[in-house]
Amino acid sequence: MRGSAKRDHAFLPWFASWGLVVMAFCGASAGAHTRSQSHSVWEIKGSDVDLVMTIPVVEANRLSGDQGAPSDERLKGYLSSGVYPLALGKRCELVPPIQTLAAAAGFRKFDFTFKCGSANDLQVHSDAFFDLVASHTNFAQVQNALTGEFTEQLITTEHRTVDVTGGEGSRLKSARFVEFIRMGTMHIFTGVDHMSFLLGLVLISRRLRDLVFVVTGFTIGHSLTLALAVTGVLRPHAEYIDALVALTIALIGAENIVVQTQRPLPVALAVGGSLALMALLQCLGFGGLPSLLLLGAGLFTANYLMISGRLRDAGRLRILITLVFGLIHGFGFAADLLELQLPPGRLAELLVGFNVGVEIGQLILVVGATLLVAALAKCKVALPRPLVVDMASAFLVALGVFWFVSRSYA
Repeated sequence: MRGSAKRDHAFLPWFASWGLVVMAFCGASAGAHTRSQSHSVWEIKGSDVDLVMTIPVVEANRLSGDQGAPSDERLKGYLSSGVYPLALGKRCELVPPIQTLAAAAGFRKFDFTFKCGSANDLQVHSDAFFDLVASHTNFAQVQNALTGEFTEQLITTEHRTVDVTGGEGSRLKSARFVEFIRMGTMHIFTGVDHMSFLLGLVLISRRLRDLVFVVTGFTIGHSLTLALAVTGVLRPHAEYIDALVALTIALIGAENIVVQTQRPLPVALAVGGSLALMALLQCLGFGGLPSLLLLGAGLFTANYLMISGRLRDAGRLRILITLVFGLIHGFGFAADLLELQLPPGRLAELLVGFNVGVEIGQLILVVGATLLVAALAKCKVALPRPLVVDMASAFLVALGVFWFVSRSYA
């Protein structure tokens, strides 16, 4: 047993080292799910199609980099070359002029008119912004003025063309079960915040048994809320969930610091006090998260850090805490699905497949780290666990706080 314990303690610093490297890379490369996005409204009038594109200013500015906002003409040219409908597989003709519409502050809006040779087998297509941000998402709403049919779709880099006639309003209606699994798996690997949180769980687990506890709690939690959100039982505000997901990442890093230093009071006061200050600022009109939500989060995090820091072995406690965190992440997992027109008759199949995919993604992440750790261990290149934990925890706290604040005040 002692030998096994020693192996676990020798093993996990490697786990943490790998996690720090991956999180640093991921944190530099992306900020969150669908942080790059645009919105399109397509109105089909027989063989004519009207398109209104709404683009956040931050997305439009990507075309010019550091040179400022692009002109309307440049933006119109960029959009007209990559966003258009198709009829019978052929691109529809753009009818000038492209109109610039009034838009809310922080957005730019344009109106396009297309004439198609046929009203049959219509599709909408977009290549816009995928060359600049591979994870860009276009939220497309399609209204058929003749039939009254309304559909909502996500246009992504892997799904740039959407069928809008012929009774196939949503690709999910005819999708195979394996497609649902793939969606769940890719949600893990394209979600930098979820990956950071999972690697934080690895970091905080001193033994393999502890890792099993935290992953189990996380799985139960996200499976529950994913089902509740998709079936419509609970529908929380997506922006609140994004911010809370970031808070869980910061909290995992803060707990690591508490466990290492055995001084929970300063960390708990800092975290709880910061959230209380944000609640006060929200009451004064600064911030987007409700003050009661911030106060509740502050009380929860401060108490949890105090309890965790005073327990010699918090492994069993963490299965409950990660279950709570899993509840939050489950709503985050549901965010993409809720933007689709989900087929009611296939909800159970979709949920099972998506959950299986999420678990596969988590398993690949952990097993991949394990294999890499085993390979590095043979090289006999070791880092002291306290140093690795301190560095990784500081990075997690910084990353989580940055995302939490930016999402709270977005």
